[in-house]
Amino acid sequence: MQLHSAAAAAGHRLLAHETLASTNTEALALARRGDRGPLWVTAQRQTAGRGRRGSEWNSPPGNLYATLLLDDPSPAEHAPELSFVAALALHDAILDRAPALRTRLALKWPNDLLCGGAKLVGILIESENIAGRLAVAIGIGVNCLHHPAQTAYPATDLHAEGADVSAEALFAALSNTLLRRLVQWNRGAGFRAIRDDWLARATGIGGDMRVRLPDRELFGRFEALDEHGRLLLRLADGALQTITAGDVFPVAGAPPDHRPALGRVN
Repeated sequence: MQLHSAAAAAGHRLLAHETLASTNTEALALARRGDRGPLWVTAQRQTAGRGRRGSEWNSPPGNLYATLLLDDPSPAEHAPELSFVAALALHDAILDRAPALRTRLALKWPNDLLCGGAKLVGILIESENIAGRLAVAIGIGVNCLHHPAQTAYPATDLHAEGADVSAEALFAALSNTLLRRLVQWNRGAGFRAIRDDWLARATGIGGDMRVRLPDRELFGRFEALDEHGRLLLRLADGALQTITAGDVFPVAGAPPDHRPALGRVN
């Protein structure tokens, strides 16, 4: 792995490993030992990679597994916005290396990137308060050569989509595009522009969806994102539900009596 020259010039560093349990776990362990970043931690293979809600992230060699450790990147209330920043940076990096995929890429709330409707990228933001400072790990997994066959959401990889982009080449581009998006975000002050750019590349807006929460499922129409990036879901009874975190799926599997009315919502 090698950093883009712009990232190196900005003071970003890189620790590249052959095998780690998890790049996020390693990055946060380094933060506890006093490393303040900005530091990239990469691995060719993970033995205990994970996604949101503790789900396993399949991590065979050939894919990209990387975490950017940031120290005090923003006030704590803005830290969740980093999933949108990272998603945009990944969209930028993939288009830099595989421009032919432009019409097939789309961002899926809250932190996935799809290609042809199948999951290509996962993002996991984790943070800890260490010695009074916020340490944030931006974990990124990209299916470059492999993807799991059995998942809750269909998956794909760059090679399967006709783009021969190595993990090394994609990482070099990403270390530059994420730097640029962090500058745009500006510790949260620029989130409105990030939100607008994310919405321009998003899938599902205005469509019906199922949202899986820890204790229940909701069905409704994806109406918009609020100013903090939370999903606004219009329920069948007309109520507007604000979703901070959850797994979203097309509504095709929803019971008919849960389907929202399709008339215009004012």
